[in-house]
Amino acid sequence: MGTPQGFAYDEHADGSVRITHHGRKATTLRGPRAAEFLAEVADGDPQAVMARWTGNYRRGNERTARNHPRNRR
Repeated sequence: MGTPQGFAYDEHADGSVRITHHGRKATTLRGPRAAEFLAEVADGDPQAVMARWTGNYRRGNERTARNHPRNRR
């Protein structure tokens, strides 16, 4: 899988940030979390950052992570 696609975000006057995925609301961040998100999105790949903040980043690598020695029980 490549870079996630379809994410967008809007900053609002009250300081909140709304993240959407293909036009549908994924999450709303407020206060310090919104500020932290905005700082992170300015530094990195916006699509990957939004995917991670919404929890929509686990696509295709679950099997690899499950087999990693650190995750074995």
